[in-house]
Amino acid sequence: MDIFQAEHLRTPYKLGRPVLQGSGVQGRFDERAVDCPFMFEHRGQFYMMYVGFDGIGYQTGLAVSDNLLDWLPKGLMLERLADSSRWDHVGAAGSWMLLESASLDEPPRLKKLDGKYWMIYHAYPEAGYEAGGAVMGLAWCEDEELLQWHRLEEPVFTYKDGGAWEQGGLYKCCVVEAGGKYWMFYNAKGSGEWPWLEETGAAYSEDLVHWTRYDGNPVIEVKEGSFYGQFFSDPCIKYEGGRWVNFGFGFDGKHAQGALAVSADLLSWTVYPEPWIPRGKPGELDASHAHKSSVIRWNGMLYHFYCACRPAAAGDRTLIAYSEEEREFRCITVATSRPL
Repeated sequence: MDIFQAEHLRTPYKLGRPVLQGSGVQGRFDERAVDCPFMFEHRGQFYMMYVGFDGIGYQTGLAVSDNLLDWLPKGLMLERLADSSRWDHVGAAGSWMLLESASLDEPPRLKKLDGKYWMIYHAYPEAGYEAGGAVMGLAWCEDEELLQWHRLEEPVFTYKDGGAWEQGGLYKCCVVEAGGKYWMFYNAKGSGEWPWLEETGAAYSEDLVHWTRYDGNPVIEVKEGSFYGQFFSDPCIKYEGGRWVNFGFGFDGKHAQGALAVSADLLSWTVYPEPWIPRGKPGELDASHAHKSSVIRWNGMLYHFYCACRPAAAGDRTLIAYSEEEREFRCITVATSRPL
């Protein structure tokens, strides 16, 4: 599938309203925003793993739906820990759950290993919005309600033994199986000082615990002057039409927008030159950013979930205040390949 033969993967029909948003309730994990959807099927329903932000850090929630549009929060998967000696006590953001298949033509269902479901998450060391350099941990669950998770004691992947391009910390990842290995794709920053660059790298493992970085990292670099001139981030990789497709996002220093990259071998990627999910017009839900994708096909239609951001407005029950001047409304919405 040449990159210019990927038009059937477009989702131009934006719902224009949140499918999930923060609660605005003081003390709740999603008090100020929700973010980072991850879609899958489980026990005859659609599920969404997502993160909530309360002003201190991320925690990971779970929601359920029968139709992919109306979502009911179900509970917390990864909550804030009382033990301040743990590396992940500030918060834990679920990145990816191990799936039976990466194929876009198959329902994304959870895969069990040793009778357990598995999740990779990332955690930041300091209180605040994504404060400090994050590292990754592994958690497992035997509970079919998917609410009782057990975390390994130590991180399974950190930036400290990585390349210069990732020394500022790690972000989200996705995991696919290919060639008898687990391949993890993740974005990272080269510095903790703004403005940094974020690019996407790869690592492989046989057990989800011990990871070896690909020697050619980063596998997707930023491109000066493009819509991904500062970031190419948050990989969401699926297999479709004989190729791997990555629904990541690009950031040019002002706006984040959905991106599409295509590969035959998971290591050499071609990025479509224009945003795959462009930001919206002023006043629209995604006027600032349209990013952090999760894509699922149901009844022949693509549903492209993403995080939408716009400047905060009067009447918003939630917002993130980065400064006195920069106040943002952040939620989860969806775009589809056909009109709803």
